[in-house]
Amino acid sequence: MHMADALISPLVGGVMTAASVGTLGYSLKKAGTDINQSKIPLMAVTGALVFSAQMINFTIPATGSSGHIGGGLLLASLLGPFEGFITIAVVLLIQALFFADGGLLAYGCNLFNMGFYSCFIAYPFIFKAIVKKGADKKRIVLASVLASVVGLQLGAFSVVLETLFSGKTELPFSSFVLLMQPIHLAIGAVEGVITAAVLIYINQYKPELLNFNNNANATANGKRVIASLAVLALLCGGLFSLFASSYPDGLEWSIQGITGSTELEEADTGIHSSAAAVQQKTSFMPDYTFANAESETAQAAGTSAAGIIGSGATFVLVATIGGLVYYIKSRKSVK
Repeated sequence: MHMADALISPLVGGVMTAASVGTLGYSLKKAGTDINQSKIPLMAVTGALVFSAQMINFTIPATGSSGHIGGGLLLASLLGPFEGFITIAVVLLIQALFFADGGLLAYGCNLFNMGFYSCFIAYPFIFKAIVKKGADKKRIVLASVLASVVGLQLGAFSVVLETLFSGKTELPFSSFVLLMQPIHLAIGAVEGVITAAVLIYINQYKPELLNFNNNANATANGKRVIASLAVLALLCGGLFSLFASSYPDGLEWSIQGITGSTELEEADTGIHSSAAAVQQKTSFMPDYTFANAESETAQAAGTSAAGIIGSGATFVLVATIGGLVYYIKSRKSVK
């Protein structure tokens, strides 16, 4: 559900960037009270896992569409809403800058649509409300599916509103919403099952790593689970991504259903052109493969390399941010 710059106006992009950056700043401030040394590796590895997992599009049967996990709910369940939002912000930034996945002007929209609703609406008000009486397997599955569906439905509806306010008349509100909501209902259900599987595994072997089990007291004893998540991230990015569905994702499929094409013509404004120029310079592996790769072998090798490089970059940047937040917190506590 990564929006391209062609879908939004500079005004909408600016407003949503301000909203998302403001939320990110508040999250960094609040995270300072929660982050400890043992939580930083968990943040970094789950960020890498979400990056790599988003490369794996799964087919939605009988639709000609595909979807991928958003990851916001998984991150919030593991890390808490503030640390989860910080981590998904890094994932989306690396995707936009280095892999041209989602526009730079649309970054604020994408972060709000894929991060805010999952971390600050679906997780605290739906997921935690269900598991607070006991985090058994059935409750985790129910909570994951319902929260994923709600979070993705809100995100999908926001995409429709953002295009409406941007004046995209080629995407009529009623037609667009009637395509976006049902397809993302199916995608949300699948994401919920995937999220539940990861959470049930962690809850079985190291429950204190989970935020809803008060992971503020997590220690390095969870290193085996964290290591297994790191291995899973490498497998998703380096191997499983090769088997991703080639069908357009839910957003592209919805646009195609109205216009006949998965993409809209880029708006001819100075801001759009500047954002595109920056992204062209920074995205060294557009579409998650080597630039100008022609053969299938080269493209496959590029996809594997992109998965590993992107996961590694996410790990490093999240760990760096987490370390800085912890350092600042430590300095303040000393004073």
